[in-house]
Amino acid sequence: MVTESCFFRTAETDGCVSCVSPLFQSVKYQQQHVSGPLVVPMFSTLKDRVGEVLLPGDEFTCDTDDTISLTEHVKPEKVVCGPGLRRSGDRLVVCKSGVLRHKQPNVFWIDSQQRRYVPAKGETVIGIVTTKSGDVFKVDFGGSEQASLSYLAFEGATKRNRPNVQVGDLVFAQFSIANKDMEPELVCIDSSGRANGLGVFGGGGLLFRVSLGLVRRLLAPHSEVRSDLEQLFPCELVVGMNGRLWVRSSSVQQTLIIANLLQSCDTMTAPQRRELFRRVKQGAL
Repeated sequence: MVTESCFFRTAETDGCVSCVSPLFQSVKYQQQHVSGPLVVPMFSTLKDRVGEVLLPGDEFTCDTDDTISLTEHVKPEKVVCGPGLRRSGDRLVVCKSGVLRHKQPNVFWIDSQQRRYVPAKGETVIGIVTTKSGDVFKVDFGGSEQASLSYLAFEGATKRNRPNVQVGDLVFAQFSIANKDMEPELVCIDSSGRANGLGVFGGGGLLFRVSLGLVRRLLAPHSEVRSDLEQLFPCELVVGMNGRLWVRSSSVQQTLIIANLLQSCDTMTAPQRRELFRRVKQGAL
């Protein structure tokens, strides 16, 4: 998921321009004005490997055997690299193990079963308020350090009208600052100052953890896991990009069943998941 649109130039090499952002790296291949064969970008090579399992250290470079005529017009192609891929000179290096995925027109990333969460600006997470320190709350979101949440970062909050936030409360918040050199900061309002679903929640539900891969599958526009779940029991589901899920149904038994089903989906194939959901719907489990 691309959360930043600001890229800055770092280097120019012969035939390509390299741009780097804190989350993703963008590589724009241009037509080489040299005599001899024209090297085709690695775009086609990446598309051929979509769906395959890649390991850290795997590389993608321009294939000198794959050439085209200089007389043909070549449209410049831009490859946007997501999590698990890193630009290194004229190479594209895999830094996570997982399955190579592709999104039209030119976005590539590695789909892995990672559980360690690295904060990114703009992502929404489920956090637990741990301490109140003056005008700032400390929130545990499952990262290497806690994030800060100002009492003014709530809809309608002022110095006189403070939000009712207690230690142990669950908050659904968004990262406003996520930098490796700075303390992460959370807010419970959007760019227009509205809550828009953010804030304190969690009365009577169940909080549990899943892999980051399952989180991305649940947040997909046409998620099969979410559609299968909606056919079982009516429930409320809050999904955090940090791998935390909160669910609440009409009864404690249904809430526990939904939590166990979602945790089981981490290691199941699509046919196995559909069979499990069918058995639960029929009351066999």
